[in-house]
Amino acid sequence: MAAQDVLGQTARLASSSALLQVLFRVVTFGLNAFTLRYLSRELIGVVNVRLTLLYSTVVFLAREAFRRACLSGSAKRNWTKTINLLWLTVPLGVFWSLILGLVWLHLLEVPDPSVVPHYQAGVVAFGLSAIIELLGEPFWVLAQAHLFVRLKVIAESLSVVSKCILTVTLVILYPQWGLYIFSLAQLLYVSVLVMCYVIYFVMFLGSPEATKKSFPVARIKALLPSFVEDETFVNWKEARLTWSFFKQSFLKQILTEGERYVMTFLNVLNFGDQGVYDIVNNLGSLVARFIFSPIEESFYVFFAKVLERGKTVKDQKQDDVAMAANVLELLLKLVLLIGLTITVFGYAYSQLALDIYGGSMLSSGTGPNLLRCYSLYVLFLAVNGVTECFTSALMCKEEVDRYNFVMLALSFIFLCISYFLTHWYGSVGFILANCFNMGIRIAHSTHYIHHYFRESTHRPLTGLLPSPALLLVYTLSAVVTAFSEMLFCCDKGWMARLIHISTGALCLAATLVAMFCAETKLVHFVRSQFLSRYLKKGT
Repeated sequence: MAAQDVLGQTARLASSSALLQVLFRVVTFGLNAFTLRYLSRELIGVVNVRLTLLYSTVVFLAREAFRRACLSGSAKRNWTKTINLLWLTVPLGVFWSLILGLVWLHLLEVPDPSVVPHYQAGVVAFGLSAIIELLGEPFWVLAQAHLFVRLKVIAESLSVVSKCILTVTLVILYPQWGLYIFSLAQLLYVSVLVMCYVIYFVMFLGSPEATKKSFPVARIKALLPSFVEDETFVNWKEARLTWSFFKQSFLKQILTEGERYVMTFLNVLNFGDQGVYDIVNNLGSLVARFIFSPIEESFYVFFAKVLERGKTVKDQKQDDVAMAANVLELLLKLVLLIGLTITVFGYAYSQLALDIYGGSMLSSGTGPNLLRCYSLYVLFLAVNGVTECFTSALMCKEEVDRYNFVMLALSFIFLCISYFLTHWYGSVGFILANCFNMGIRIAHSTHYIHHYFRESTHRPLTGLLPSPALLLVYTLSAVVTAFSEMLFCCDKGWMARLIHISTGALCLAATLVAMFCAETKLVHFVRSQFLSRYLKKGT
C-alpha cells in the first residue's frame, strides 16, 4: 500500500475514532452527572478508581505489548503465527486477573459494606470482564492492521450504549444494588464488544469482498490457535519485540495510572475524595481522550507502516521520510494548538463548568483548582502523545530496552513525587506530578526525534513553535477571560454567567481567526486529511 494511501486511511481512522470518542465522552459525561444525583461519592470512587484500575491494569498488562509488536511493519506477514501470539493474551490475562484480584480482595482496604455494598462481587466481575475482552484481541488487531474503520466505530458504539442503558435502568430501579449495577454493566460492555468483532469476521471471511481485497485469512477457524507442521508456533522476532514492549508497558501503566495506584495502595485520599477527583479528572480529560488518543493510536499505525523500524533515516525511502516528517510536524502543531486552547480557556472557566455539572459539591473546595491544573496537564498530554507515538513506531528492540531503564527510573521518581505532593497539596499534587512525568517523557521523545532526523533536511520539531502573532492572541485571551471570571463568575446570577460565557466565546472566536490566518499549512492538512470525507458527503 502506498504511503499516501496509508496516510489517507489513517487520517480517516483517526477522525472516525475521534468522533466515536466524542460520543463516548458525551454519554459518560451525562451518565456521571446522572449518577451523582442517585449514588454516593464513595460508591463512584470505588467504581471509577478502585475497580476500573483493576480492569485497566489487567487489560493493559496482558495486551498492550502484543498490540505494539503485532501492528509494527506491513500487514503482509504470516498471520497464523501472529494470531497464535495474540492468543497468548488470554492466559496472561487470567494470570493477572487472579493475582491482582487476590490483592484487591485481601491486601487493600475494603470499603464499608453499608456505604459500598457487594465489593467482592465487583472485584470478581471486573477481573472477569478483562478476560472476556481479551478473547477478542486477535480480531481487534486484524481489523486495526487492515484499517477497518466502520467495524471499530460500530462495535464500540454499541457496547458503550448498551452499558449506559443498563446502568441508567438499574440505577433508577435498584439503587440499593450498589456495585452489582456497575458489575453487570461492565460485563455487558465487554460481551457486546467482543461479539461485534466475532460476528463481523464470521460474515466477512469467505465473502466476495474479502476475496476482492485478498484478505490474508480465509476462514474463521484460521483465527483460532493452530500448529503448522515443521514451523514454529509463533514468530520469534515478534515474540522478542513483544517482550521488550511488555517491560516498557509495565512501566508505562504505572506512569499512566500512577495517581490511582497511589490512591489505591497508599490511602492518601478517602473514597469520597477519590470520587470527586475522578469526576474532575474525567471532565478535564475529555479532549485528551476523544482527540489525542485516537490520533496517537491511528498515526502509530501510519508511522509503523511508512517507516521501517530500526533503520536510520538514510536507509529509508526518502519520499516516505519526507511525508512522515511533514505529517509529524503538522500533528505536533495541531495538538499543541488544541492543548494551548484548553489551557488558556480552561483556567477561567473551570469553576463555572464544575458548578453547572455537579453543583456546589464539585465547584467548592479544591475542585476548580484541580480542573485548572488539569487544563495545563492537557497541554503536556497533547505533545507527549504524538512524540511517543512516533518514537514507539520507530525504535528498534535495543532502543526499546534502553528506554525501559529510563521508564523504570521515571516510575520510581514519579511515585515518590506523587506521594509527597499529595500530602502537601492534596489531590492537586497528583496533577502536578503528572505534569512533571509528562515533561520528562516529552524531553526523551523529542531528543530521539531530533537525533533521528539530524542527518536529513527535515525538522519536524518546528511544529512545536506556534507563530508569535498567535501566541499574542492567546495571551490577550487569557488576561481578558481571567478578568471576566473575577467580575462575573460564579455567584452573581445567571446574567453575569452569560456575560462571562459570551466574553469567552468572543475570545475563542478571535483565537480561531488568528489560527486560520497564521497556520495556513496546518488548516490545509486538517481539511484535506481529517475533514475531506465529511465535506464530500455534504456536497
